[in-house]
Amino acid sequence: MTVLSSRLDQRRQAVAFGFVTPTLLVITLILVYPILQSILLSFGDSSIDGSEPWHFVGLKHYAELMADQRFWNALGVTLTFTGLSIPLELIFGVALALLMNEHFRGKGLARLAVLFPWALPTALNTLMWRWMYNTDYGLFNAVALQTGLAHRPIDWLGDATLAMLSMVVVSVWKTSSFMALIILAGLQSIPKELYEAGRMDGMTKWQEFRQITLPLLRGPILVALIVRSMDALRTFELPFNLTDGGPVTATESLSLYAYKVIFDFIEFNYGAAIVVAQFLVIFAMSLLYIFTLRNKD
Repeated sequence: MTVLSSRLDQRRQAVAFGFVTPTLLVITLILVYPILQSILLSFGDSSIDGSEPWHFVGLKHYAELMADQRFWNALGVTLTFTGLSIPLELIFGVALALLMNEHFRGKGLARLAVLFPWALPTALNTLMWRWMYNTDYGLFNAVALQTGLAHRPIDWLGDATLAMLSMVVVSVWKTSSFMALIILAGLQSIPKELYEAGRMDGMTKWQEFRQITLPLLRGPILVALIVRSMDALRTFELPFNLTDGGPVTATESLSLYAYKVIFDFIEFNYGAAIVVAQFLVIFAMSLLYIFTLRNKD
């Protein structure tokens, strides 16, 4: 019986491996191969037309990165954008999730309205906001001038500080609903009995939130933070369509800089080094989130 059971287990494992193998091959071709190719390119030099074959140059491109002020500016822009947008998105996301978790008339319509910004394509969403920020005929300047809040048009996207804040506002408006969606799923998994027991002990709404809701939402919050931080650290469509990295390079993210290096300057090897450095930043940020919240637990 033991031998027969062992053979059956081996057959099951073989069948399971057979089902998984095509998926693993697709993942390898789509994800792993480009990553390995980028790493390989970053450690070598080659020409786009094939006249100069790839040859190993070691850490040459990474040494150039360390002295590249535009790279450090792009890294600073990316970290600033992430540091400003993610906390605001989390706060609004939690608030929206708590609202959508309540029972009231028209809740389905409210959920649809909350998810609408996230459903809009980033490019379309950004172009809409670019029109509203326009200095000459934008919505915000029209309202500000007609109400007397401003005496002259505000150059929202032409000032370095305002351009960054404008980009953060667009990001918060679009992706807070994504945070809310993940956190709402966590809220609905919390047993109602815990709140009933809390009310019997005389807990206020704020005490329920601090002592019941928030501790049990650490898992969903961690997932939301990691996913959104990874997305924010590689943001491309938003600065590309809203400001094109301007004014000058005030809103040029790492992804946008890598894009310009690769496709405008035709420097694939140096661009690959930027992409690898960006991956290391994202990986370090993810580890920081995980260890911080794990230590709190």
